[in-house]
Amino acid sequence: MRIGHILLLLAIPVILGTLLNQPWMITVAVSIAALMVAAHYWKQHALDHIHYRRRFHYTRGFPGETTDMRVEIENRKLLPISWLKVTDIWPLAVPPDKKASFHLSSVPNHGQMTNIFNLRWREKISRSYNITFQERGIHTVGPLRLDSGDLFGIFETNKTMETRDKLTVFPEILPLEALKLQADDPFGKQHARRPLFDDPNQPMGIRAYHPEDEFRRVHWPATARTGSLQVKIYQPVTAKMMVVCLNVSTRESIWLGTEHGLLEQLIKVSATLAYHGVEDGYSVGLLSNGCLMHSDQPFRILPSRSPGQLGFLLESLAAVTPYVTVPFTQHLLNDMPQLPYGATLVIVTAFVNPELTKVLLRLKRYRAHTTLISLDSTPPPDVPGIRTIHLPFTEDQV
Repeated sequence: MRIGHILLLLAIPVILGTLLNQPWMITVAVSIAALMVAAHYWKQHALDHIHYRRRFHYTRGFPGETTDMRVEIENRKLLPISWLKVTDIWPLAVPPDKKASFHLSSVPNHGQMTNIFNLRWREKISRSYNITFQERGIHTVGPLRLDSGDLFGIFETNKTMETRDKLTVFPEILPLEALKLQADDPFGKQHARRPLFDDPNQPMGIRAYHPEDEFRRVHWPATARTGSLQVKIYQPVTAKMMVVCLNVSTRESIWLGTEHGLLEQLIKVSATLAYHGVEDGYSVGLLSNGCLMHSDQPFRILPSRSPGQLGFLLESLAAVTPYVTVPFTQHLLNDMPQLPYGATLVIVTAFVNPELTKVLLRLKRYRAHTTLISLDSTPPPDVPGIRTIHLPFTEDQV
């Protein structure tokens, strides 16, 4: 019932008390009316200037890791709040610890974390929890629902706040030995016959001047000392680039669906290659026919030596979905001209069909260093000039 209707009803005893000369009826009716007006005002402004914030120590992590999280709620007004219920939509893939009041919700793969507060004017309260990263993906926390009311429990009000945070769970990194790579040359790189370029920041000696030497390489102090032109010798450097090519299709026909466990293993292998490649000094890129979350296009990440490249690669693999719009072989051929010449290709796939074999034979003429990693139950066919590694997938690897 609206407050206007209640006041109209309370006007009846006021009128009767006046006509019958009964002051107590007027006093009771006016008191109740004042109480209802105060309660209604409280209900109208209870959720004004309420600020809610989640503070995470880390927003990214690997499966099994934990991070600290603090929930902060602040009442930035003079009106106190007798009770405030905060219901936060929370993904099951990154659940809070047992200290939180957490239960399932109607949203698929999500639960609800509930907190109840009592806030005085301009008061701020915080509560701390531990969050466990469990399943790969980029998970959204929120929105949240606020429920409150007046001090007397007459009226209630609620509001939804679109306060969202994202938590990223990287793919699991496997031991390098699990990929059965060669210990002396794990990523298929062959040593260059001659240096690709010299690093001017790493001089290693001097020698006599040759006509083909650049003038800027002349070492003037040594020239003055010996009486003949001398040039600097720099440390030779060879390029180390690798592109991980991930085929997210787990079956040859798209309409047959996706085998979730096999897809996760493909992503784990790709993440392991990227991680150890960067650790070994490679400039690593990533190519996949899978789409990222909230996207409908396959993606390509060019090799780079930037400090944030590894995080970018792992975050992209965390966001990979099984949604495919382009066949892997077509995407591989279309993007191959964009990849740096001489980069090592490592192709990770769940199966090797005749079409992929033909593409590998075509690539061999332009890409001398290519490794194929197959997770199929049957060994892949031998492709001349292509290093092949068979890692059959089993359910116990999930």
